Amino acid sequence: MGKIVPIQNGYCSNLDYRRICSIDTEVIDTPTTPLIHQMSRFWLINEGQGILKLQDREYELKPGTIVSILPWQISDVIQVDSPLQYYLLAYYFDNINAIIKSIYNTDSQPLSLIEEMTGCPVVQCGKEEYTEIRTVFEQLRAETGVESVKPAEESGRLHSLYVKNKLVELIVLYLRAGERSKTVSPPARTGIQKSDILHYMYNHLSEKLTLANLSKLFFMSESSISAYITQTTGLSFFDLLNEMRVGKTINFLLYTNLTMEELAEILGFVDSSHICKVFAARVGMKANDFRKTYQNVYEICDIRMTRDAYEIVTYIYRNYAEHLTPQSTAEQFHISLKELNTILLYQVEKNFSDFLNFVRVNRASELLKRTDKSITQIAIDVGYNSAKTLTRNFLRFRTMTPGAFRQRIEIQENTL
Repeated sequence: MGKIVPIQNGYCSNLDYRRICSIDTEVIDTPTTPLIHQMSRFWLINEGQGILKLQDREYELKPGTIVSILPWQISDVIQVDSPLQYYLLAYYFDNINAIIKSIYNTDSQPLSLIEEMTGCPVVQCGKEEYTEIRTVFEQLRAETGVESVKPAEESGRLHSLYVKNKLVELIVLYLRAGERSKTVSPPARTGIQKSDILHYMYNHLSEKLTLANLSKLFFMSESSISAYITQTTGLSFFDLLNEMRVGKTINFLLYTNLTMEELAEILGFVDSSHICKVFAARVGMKANDFRKTYQNVYEICDIRMTRDAYEIVTYIYRNYAEHLTPQSTAEQFHISLKELNTILLYQVEKNFSDFLNFVRVNRASELLKRTDKSITQIAIDVGYNSAKTLTRNFLRFRTMTPGAFRQRIEIQENTL
């Protein structure tokens, strides 16, 4: 990408930072330029025809199309055949995601909204689906007002509960429509693409993110990743990390009671003084002053991200090659199996077995490309009993065998 891509601001409403969502009507009559989104959004196309480029994949836009854009994804309307008129709904994804997991997903079934919404971001609705989804948009518009004209006052009884329920309803309708449309969606990409780097960084801020780690995961040289980030965003790798972390800090300050010490640990800052310094430099006011000024106490989530969750994730990362079982891990932390899976589903959107296999496959991928070890030896090194078990999980997470991965995937050097 030759030019720096503008980064959208990190609030869903410029008029009231406390709002969990805002809705507007927009028209696009000429092709746009690429835009990096810090805030999640839905588009519902009511009129017009065109082509959207989202994360380097092209999608047709026409009446009845609903588009989901997640934080730090890149969009660009590259073709407009007739003016596109659409509803735009911006919302705090992290907050709604937490609400769905902690309140609505009471049976703790495996649920990864990020994975599902990334896998099918553009859905062409049937007539009845479009009518249902449009009704929810219009109900939200009636409740919250129109951002660019006149937002409504939050005076209605149970306003906050109503808005959150409608956002959950919208996501459910979108996912159901997406399930039906998978057969007509663009073919799935194999492997991780360069355009996924920013989105991946945002979703893994709690981990130790370095250029070396990203190089192993994306099979690109460190210089290539660094150059891509700088030429795309205009920011260095570390400045971009801090920008993303400040964005998540704002969300936590608005909607949780987590302390600055807890936030520093969750978001990868050195300590509370570090997070406070970075926040003040970028936002222009102290974090605690921001919280006192803008926090909406009625929106605070009931389920908190605790240190226990991060200790469990770290434990699995460090001990993946050992004979880990759900039972032994639960006993290690003095919790039940149900509590273990609930914590992991909330934190990494995978249950114990899925997360352990995911970590092992990532490590095996690195060994396949950077060593000459046999596939059987690599399987044993990452904790499996046989190459067959590694292959089964490799097919699941990489959509190819370990042998095919070793032959096809090359480390990309800096060609920017």
